[in-house]
Amino acid sequence: MPHSNPRKYLAAAAVGALSLGLVACSGSGGGGGGVDADGKATVVWSTWGTPEELTRYEEFNKDFMKRHPDIKVKLQPVAGYGDYHSKLLAQLTSNTAPDVFYVGDDMIGQFVDSKRLMPLTELMESDASKTKPDDFFPGLFGAAEKGGEIYAAPNDSNPDALWYDKEALKTAGITEDPATLAENGEWTTDKFLEMNQKLHDAGLTGSMYWNYWATHWSWLSSQGVDAPYDDSGEFVAHENPDAVAAVEQFGELFQNGTFVVADTLPDGAGADSVFVTHKAGFFAQGRYTIGTLTSAGVQDSYDIVHWPTPDGEPAPTGVATSFLAINGKTEVKDAAFTFWTEFLSAEGQKFRLQGGGNAVPSIKGADEVVLEDDYPAHAQTFLDMRDIGFEDYPAEARVPGLPVAVSEEFQKLYEGKADAQQTLDAIAALVEDRSEK
Repeated sequence: MPHSNPRKYLAAAAVGALSLGLVACSGSGGGGGGVDADGKATVVWSTWGTPEELTRYEEFNKDFMKRHPDIKVKLQPVAGYGDYHSKLLAQLTSNTAPDVFYVGDDMIGQFVDSKRLMPLTELMESDASKTKPDDFFPGLFGAAEKGGEIYAAPNDSNPDALWYDKEALKTAGITEDPATLAENGEWTTDKFLEMNQKLHDAGLTGSMYWNYWATHWSWLSSQGVDAPYDDSGEFVAHENPDAVAAVEQFGELFQNGTFVVADTLPDGAGADSVFVTHKAGFFAQGRYTIGTLTSAGVQDSYDIVHWPTPDGEPAPTGVATSFLAINGKTEVKDAAFTFWTEFLSAEGQKFRLQGGGNAVPSIKGADEVVLEDDYPAHAQTFLDMRDIGFEDYPAEARVPGLPVAVSEEFQKLYEGKADAQQTLDAIAALVEDRSEK
């Protein structure tokens, strides 16, 4: 996602649809650009986004066209994330798709397998490229890379850091600062759970998480458990006693109310509201949380820390991204790639993310935008988490509907309707069944 994770974005889709109603109609026709009689190319590109994001994209378009008077760029926004991909797949099938387009990380595998995307590795390595493959952080490609070929690249990224509220911690009688503990190598799972217990005992929520891949697989990784999928793409977590034990521990914390599934909170008392009113200690989210806190005028009470680990040393955790791809049948290949590579370049990401941007660059050379305002105090944590983090496992992300189905099994665990072994066994059966279709 450009600014959040799929779960949070879908929760806001109805609001976004209303906000974008006036501009979304421009994306209703579909179709790529072409070359006019004067030899000027038109590149049509599409994405979802908030009004603020779309404004920034239009500013980028204007800046790009000033530098490339021979290329015209048209943005076709689509209102809702939930409708975006089905429409785009239909356009690709009917050869009416835009030249360049965003793809969510929960859908990129399906788009790669559709064989409708332009292979990009050779272009990225060419003299025309401002985005060499090695310029990106390797853990962010996920299912956008297949068989040694790159079919899309991450626009930017959002590591799911643990935001924490100093005021809530103080209310619970907690005097230690998580980020300070992390700097000293003392941010352990035991310390984290001790703080959560104190928060719970004080009548507050310990930690809030969105129910999607970056939550459950980050918990396993942070606790030193091997990946749930092996190198061949087979799901193996259900056969790993350490994985079962870690998932059981995680599930029990939701079942006793210490942890809360953010997706399930009621309208009017959602996770953001709980967090800005100092009723929860920790919230796993990306850099976009800055906007929530500053809008509420409470930003001084908050900071971030990486996920706790048994030994206190940082471990790889989930990084949400969205991707930019090129239509394999575009009629303006050179112009489309010029736009694509400049949009994703270090300069392009700085342009899009500076001044309160809501994501973390996915490419080397643009990190200054994360540190520019010295907020949060430990903003470097975002960069450190991105550097070692991972996108959703390709074996899961490539199978239509599988990430959502996996989350549904975890929801049963969180509600006490299944134990860890039952949950992982059910996921193993899902993976086997859906991967064969």
